Amino acid sequence: MEEKNTNLRPLPKEVFVEDFNPYINLQPADGVYEWVQSQIISESGHLHNPDHSHLADADICFLWAAQGFTKKGRTVLGQAEEVMFRAGGWQKARMEQQLYEWFGHKPDYLITLAADFCLQCSDLEFCALVEHELYHIAQEVDEFGAPKFYKESGLPKLCMRGHDVEEFIGVVRRYGASADVQEMVDAAKKPAEVAKINIARACGTCLMKLA
Repeated sequence: MEEKNTNLRPLPKEVFVEDFNPYINLQPADGVYEWVQSQIISESGHLHNPDHSHLADADICFLWAAQGFTKKGRTVLGQAEEVMFRAGGWQKARMEQQLYEWFGHKPDYLITLAADFCLQCSDLEFCALVEHELYHIAQEVDEFGAPKFYKESGLPKLCMRGHDVEEFIGVVRRYGASADVQEMVDAAKKPAEVAKINIARACGTCLMKLA
C-alpha cells in the first residue's frame, strides 16, 4: 500500500465546494489540525514556527466553509474564534450537539477556512492564511509580560487577541509581503495622512475588531 505523504497540505473535496445550497456548507476540515501540528507547531516540522509553541497542546478544531463571505466590503477567507455559548436551554443544546457531531467534543478554539479559496490557492497563500489565524490564539501574560500557565496542568493559558505589528513581522518574515502588507510598507514611507490606520486582511476575526 502506498504511504500517504503527510507533508502535503490537506485539501477540501471539490464536490463539497460545488454543492449548491441556500446556505454556506460547513464540515470538519479532516487532517488540517494534524498537518498544522506536525508541520508548523512541532519543532520537527518542516514549517516550524516557534511563535506558535504555546499551541502544542491546545484544543483547536478546523472547519471548511464552502465559500467565504463578505463583511465590511472584504471577502472573509478565515476566522479564528474561542468557542463560547452566549445562549442557554435548547439553543445551547443545539450548538453543543453540532460540535459533538462534528468533533466528538466541544473544542476550546475553532478555526474556519474558506474551502473554495484553499482548493485553488498556492501552498504559500494557504500557509500564510493558516498562520494568520493561529496568531489570533495567544498566550496570556501577567502585568510584567511573563506568560501565564495553569497551576494544575502546567499548560499555557490561552486567549484571543487582535493582530499587532509582531504578527505582521512573523508572517512577512516567513512568507513575504502580501499586496496589503506591501501597500502598508509603501505607505509607511510617506507622511501620515490620518492619526490612525486600520489594517485587516481577509480575516473575519480581524474585521470583527474594526470600529
